[in-house]
Amino acid sequence: MMSPSRSARVAMAGALVGAGLVVGVVGIFDVAASPEPPTATCTPETGPPGWSVARRWNEVLLDAIRRDLPAPTIHARNLFHTSAAMWDAWAAYDPAATGVFVHEKHTADDVEAARAEAISYAAYRILEHRYMDATGASDSIPEFDDLMESMCYPTYVTTTRGDDPAAVGNRIAATIITFGLSDGSNESNGYQTGYRPVNGPLVVAESGTVMDDPNRWQPLEIENMVSQNGILLTSGVQQFISPNWGHVAGFALPDAGPDGLPIDPGAPPLLGDPASDQAFKDNAVEVIRFSSLADPAQGMMIDISPGSLGGNTLGTNDGSGHEVNPVTGLPYAPVYVNQADFTRAIAEFWADGPNSETPPGHWNTIANAVSDTLAPDLRLGGTGPVLGRLEWDVKLYLALNGAAHDAAVAAWGAKAYFDYTRPISMIRYMGGLGQSSDPDGPSYDPEGLPLMPDLVEVITAESTATGERHEHLAGHEGEIAVLAWRGTPPDPETETSGVGWILAIDWVPYQLPTFVTPSFAAYVSGHGAFSRAAAEVMAAFTGSEYFPGGLGTWTVPAGSFQFEAGPVQDVVLQWATYADASDQAGISRLYGGIHVKADDLAGRIMGAGVGRAAFAEALTHYDGGGAGGA
Repeated sequence: MMSPSRSARVAMAGALVGAGLVVGVVGIFDVAASPEPPTATCTPETGPPGWSVARRWNEVLLDAIRRDLPAPTIHARNLFHTSAAMWDAWAAYDPAATGVFVHEKHTADDVEAARAEAISYAAYRILEHRYMDATGASDSIPEFDDLMESMCYPTYVTTTRGDDPAAVGNRIAATIITFGLSDGSNESNGYQTGYRPVNGPLVVAESGTVMDDPNRWQPLEIENMVSQNGILLTSGVQQFISPNWGHVAGFALPDAGPDGLPIDPGAPPLLGDPASDQAFKDNAVEVIRFSSLADPAQGMMIDISPGSLGGNTLGTNDGSGHEVNPVTGLPYAPVYVNQADFTRAIAEFWADGPNSETPPGHWNTIANAVSDTLAPDLRLGGTGPVLGRLEWDVKLYLALNGAAHDAAVAAWGAKAYFDYTRPISMIRYMGGLGQSSDPDGPSYDPEGLPLMPDLVEVITAESTATGERHEHLAGHEGEIAVLAWRGTPPDPETETSGVGWILAIDWVPYQLPTFVTPSFAAYVSGHGAFSRAAAEVMAAFTGSEYFPGGLGTWTVPAGSFQFEAGPVQDVVLQWATYADASDQAGISRLYGGIHVKADDLAGRIMGAGVGRAAFAEALTHYDGGGAGGA
């Protein structure tokens, strides 16, 4: 049965709130009245220089995400709903702008003060509701409370009736919270689903794997499972995060249909499929090749400046950099670094955001940094009048996080529909079968790994002889060896594992042994979709595909790697354009062994469409063309 449309669900939520029926959030709102305020005076704090009230709420939300379990879908939704709430509160005091969830119009003697108050109550109520039972709530909820207190907004003011800015903000929050209980996320049941994997778990600590279907996702069993931001997990077997997400109501997405697939990227390559079998195998071998580069002792130096990297056509890695910086008119200066330091740096930097705020939050940190650089010359699309920082922020967050939310819905719709396998399962499964290149050679199996000299080889008596490359693999003659990263060293703070010949059935990605791969299917790449969607919004919103000054940078400090020791020197990541940064985020997952090329490129293409549609939808709300809500 088809679920109600987003507009219908918004209208239903608004009607419930308007009637005083704030369902499922008892204890948060008093629709009738609030206690009388105390007589003591309060002097509000302004916060860091240049930060709007919206930026302050965005920052505390990012802090909460960093403390919580890293579920990109849920956090993207929270970012979007909070951003939409702040926008609706801002738009309530603008005669032309249209709200997303609530379409109200109010006047105030001090519009700036009214907006700040309405925005704060709207954001506070949503965040209090969404993070009350989250991991890290003991720190997140007091941080939300402290921010309200610092601005002299009493948290006990819970009324949703009347024209007071606090009531306006509470009413917006109540509408969005009520809407969220029927938006397809299954929030009221802890986001739980009935998903069951077709494959039994891959026990990472043991060699090889058994798969009923090598094209389908396989959960991992990890003895000591820890999330990417250091939270110890109780179960040793992965559970698919958000397989229902394709049915969640989006911002600018087409209807998902009964399959929960709002955007169909087409099928990924499949092992055993005559049309795509070779592509499946080639994808796996490419990940092994990237793994073979993770040894700083190889001493290969490469130029990582925008003069050499970037400029890809959408959905490809065909770029060779940019001839000149369009802002300075000068060529980009070469930046030579150790190749292994670079590949490991991007694998770690893009893994989950610089402070584990997941990819949607990561792009919020990038957007905030860009906004700080452009201020005070903030012009939507790079033209027109200068916007105040609050107007700039609420408009940017609406478009950016609307795109992030839609990317989550679209990408996870594909993840659940195709239920695609991860590289660790691909490589161990095919490697355990044998080689597929030489039907007349040893260990042949049509579904085995393709042979590649100096990368994927059959272990023989000759290759295990004293002094030969497979000497340490003696006793495994006839099995498949790959040249790859050797796994986490005994002391990751001081040691590196380097690269060497290992059994294909023991291959692991360049990740922490307590994490290994994310807990959901691979196709399409969330990093590819999130990052390209954000890049499209940033380019359209700022009016330039290039970072301010034609150069965006982020420094990965010496000695900061978490997976093993390194880098010896700072690695300064550089991007000319937002698309270059997003492409690097996507390909980083191949260097990290998390995805194959098919996942990444399809995610980028999906993200581009999502980002463009989200920005176009946001524009309709900026100028009053949006449909509005209740």
